[in-house]
Amino acid sequence: MEALVGNPAAHAAQRANNRLRLAVIDRDPGFTQVLAHRLDALGWDMRALSSAVTVDALVGMRLTALVVDLAVLGPGSWEYLDRVCGRLPGLAVIVCTGPSSVAQRVRGLRIGADAWMTKPCHAEELICVVEAAIRRHRRSEMPAVVESSTIAEITIRPDLYQAYAHGASLELTAREFEILQLLSQSDRVLRREEIYERVWGYAMAHGDRSVDVFVRKLRQKLRAASPGWSYIHTHFGVGYRLKAEPDDGESSAEREPEQAREPGQSQEPGPLQRTVSPPRDRVAV
Repeated sequence: MEALVGNPAAHAAQRANNRLRLAVIDRDPGFTQVLAHRLDALGWDMRALSSAVTVDALVGMRLTALVVDLAVLGPGSWEYLDRVCGRLPGLAVIVCTGPSSVAQRVRGLRIGADAWMTKPCHAEELICVVEAAIRRHRRSEMPAVVESSTIAEITIRPDLYQAYAHGASLELTAREFEILQLLSQSDRVLRREEIYERVWGYAMAHGDRSVDVFVRKLRQKLRAASPGWSYIHTHFGVGYRLKAEPDDGESSAEREPEQAREPGQSQEPGPLQRTVSPPRDRVAV
């Protein structure tokens, strides 16, 4: 927080990061203009879309909520709604469309929509429904019980959002802590895509290596703080699991995968290798 003191640019960046982001798929310019005006006064960012966009495009927008008029989507509206709700479980989805039957509303809510509103409706009412959906999502993501846990020499403190070894902090970033806590709560291998969706809050875009990069950094801190143990184990092509095992040297299960290197970082080729520059991976922060 010290970096923000007396730094207007840093304050502005923090405010931008904290702004709620809403996309509206609707073709009624009057409705979207009124909604945009109201949301701008609240400090929200709004994207007006006249047609459906891919789920990957929604991921790139880093949305907090989505309002969609099913009439705009045409015959594939139900499949699209199902795909969005299934791929983006952390996204608040509100259907705001014309008159509908009870069966249609029930179907939409069972697919995963957080709320269903019938047009015409007031912009203020829609905003209140969106805010309520966002609050429900955020409450469901909070841990029910805040308790510390110990794995070998590592103590995980959710109340402090930090991990410790022999009383000393590992100085984990928020993302690193969230990954460590998630792994500690599972007794199975977690897929990279699952880790990304649970920690970042939306689906992982193709080619994104953020999970590998953050796991590599987390593993380095664990090894430095507790050199006698191996904690995070790689299951190549699948994901990661957490289990404390005595460290007899770097095992194949903990060796860094190729995709965990920093974007643009090259690897020294062996005598039979061709020198090939690795692709620049995308990393979400």
